[in-house]
Amino acid sequence: MSPVTEPLTEFERNARAVLEASISRIDGRTRSRLNQARQTALAAASVRHRPWWSSYTLMPAAGVAAALLVAVMLWHREPSTFEAPVLEGQRSAVEDLDLLADADALDLMEGWDGSFYEWAADQTDGGGQSAG
Repeated sequence: MSPVTEPLTEFERNARAVLEASISRIDGRTRSRLNQARQTALAAASVRHRPWWSSYTLMPAAGVAAALLVAVMLWHREPSTFEAPVLEGQRSAVEDLDLLADADALDLMEGWDGSFYEWAADQTDGGGQSAG
């Protein structure tokens, strides 16, 4: 405590006198035990304790718990069946890429008959009239 620089009030003077009188009535042995208890409490209050969560003894347990959580999350995850949306204008380009990726289709196209494919394209476009 810092020393008081202001003069004491009447109440404070009376309180101090009553407390000093009560101290003088306590025997030496009790006063010594009270002083020892006070010193022990002050020493315990001045010691800084580390919080339980900052100790390094819990790090391995926290690591194992985190690894198990990640493993469970990955194990229960359903496989994604995402397919990119294909717009109508891109459908023929996708079919052309499929045709190029197919080795058997490339073998068929090596000896292709251009007039047949042009005729077939005209038939699907509605450009040609069927003779009937």
